Amino acid sequence: MQNVCGEYLLVPAGVENVDFSKIISLNETAAYLWNCVEKLESFDIETLAELLTKEYEVEMEVAIEDCRMIAERWIEIGIAEE
Repeated sequence: MQNVCGEYLLVPAGVENVDFSKIISLNETAAYLWNCVEKLESFDIETLAELLTKEYEVEMEVAIEDCRMIAERWIEIGIAEE
């Protein structure tokens, strides 16, 4: 993750992976989650949701759905695996 002019950007690493269509901008919440999980060996939707509910006032059901969408996007661009 890079902070560019106040925007959090996730870019797949490595020269062979340069694909500007796979760069995503993260809001503050998604950047918080990424900072937490990049230190872990593995994580799942529930882990993301627990992190979210500890940091923000959000119900678990809403957190799970939001985290599912975030994880799907991360998998789509290749920075996380199922």
